[in-house]
Amino acid sequence: MRDQPQQPEGAIAGTGMGGAMDLGASEAVTLERTPRGPEGTGPAGRPRSLWSDAWRDLRRNPVFLLSALVILFLVFISLWPSAIASGSPLTCDLAKAQDGAAPGAPFGYDGQGCNVYTRTVYGARASVTVGLCATLGVALLGSVLGGLAGYFGGVWDSVLSRVTDIFFAIPVVLGGLVLLSVVTSNTVWPVVGFMVLLGWPQISRIARGAVITAKQNDYVQAARALGASDSRILLRHIAPNAVAPVIVVATIALGTYIALEATLSYLGVGLKPPSVSWGIDISAASPYIRNAPHALLWPAGALALTVLAFIMLGDAVRDALDPKLR
Repeated sequence: MRDQPQQPEGAIAGTGMGGAMDLGASEAVTLERTPRGPEGTGPAGRPRSLWSDAWRDLRRNPVFLLSALVILFLVFISLWPSAIASGSPLTCDLAKAQDGAAPGAPFGYDGQGCNVYTRTVYGARASVTVGLCATLGVALLGSVLGGLAGYFGGVWDSVLSRVTDIFFAIPVVLGGLVLLSVVTSNTVWPVVGFMVLLGWPQISRIARGAVITAKQNDYVQAARALGASDSRILLRHIAPNAVAPVIVVATIALGTYIALEATLSYLGVGLKPPSVSWGIDISAASPYIRNAPHALLWPAGALALTVLAFIMLGDAVRDALDPKLR
């Protein structure tokens, strides 16, 4: 056999189909790279998942980025309020009552001579704690009950539907006035428990509808035909595809729970002194709104900004997880 001549770089390359093609050096390197598919796909043309696609959209959404920065700052001051506020929020001086801004007190003093800036910073801890814990409890309880009802149906579904109807008929603020008026604890847990008690029916309805839709898909029917157990079908096939609407509703509801905590504290049945809460400060500053409006405006502004940030975050997550908007 003859020795085949060496092929010069960038000249001729066999196609494997009885032909040849011209390849430049740069083109040859390009062919060695991992091929990428069109827009909306990953390497080798594989389609991106819903979550990776949603995260890609969220990173490009300025509303999400702005609201996430505000929320991260709120979480930071909730964990370490002393990092930006010196002194104790319970230290007051009646000689400074209703005074305006001063060194060390840029927001002035309230009717009891307490530093409004320090109390506003420390008040974020109660609001964020109540909002996060209530949302987590509501999402877990509502998702489990609603998901089981939607999957198994029958009597369990009928009973849960009637129970949720009863809870929907209870006014939230009136229920808080009745249930929390007998609680003497100064911690956040009675308020969190009340919100979970009255908040789970909404999430359960969302989870039930999502599970009913997901269990009708072909991949669920195939898993059932292959002998997969109910628990495996629920955890491996239905839950990952039904959790998106629950996350969206829970994220938006988080801001609502923070506002509800402030409302109940304002009415005197939520958090109680010596706890530090924006609702307590707004209630205490209301009689002095003519003489010292700053004592009310700063905690009220912090509350409004927090609720707005969580609602904006929920809207951005909803837009990213909604396939109809793509």
